[in-house]
Amino acid sequence: MKKKIIKINEKNYELVRNDKDCFNDDVIEKITDYFDDYDYILGDFAYDKVRLKGYYESNNKKSNKINDIKYMDDYINNYCSFGSKIFLLKKVK
Repeated sequence: MKKKIIKINEKNYELVRNDKDCFNDDVIEKITDYFDDYDYILGDFAYDKVRLKGYYESNNKKSNKINDIKYMDDYINNYCSFGSKIFLLKKVK
């Protein structure tokens, strides 16, 4: 996948995962300033709805088990619908 940079709330993010091209401009409107502090934003699509979740790098002092990026796959496997489309944005520093 070609590196794609997206500006959201005056911050730059790299689109690092985009299952079946699920990320689109409509999603950008749903990402509020609540997510500004996070290093990653995960979105999962199921039943024509998108859910968003923020994650931190493991070495971030705000990181804990529920928002540490190394546990993202556990979240996807346990809380996302089987076969849901996933996108992941990484904040560009």
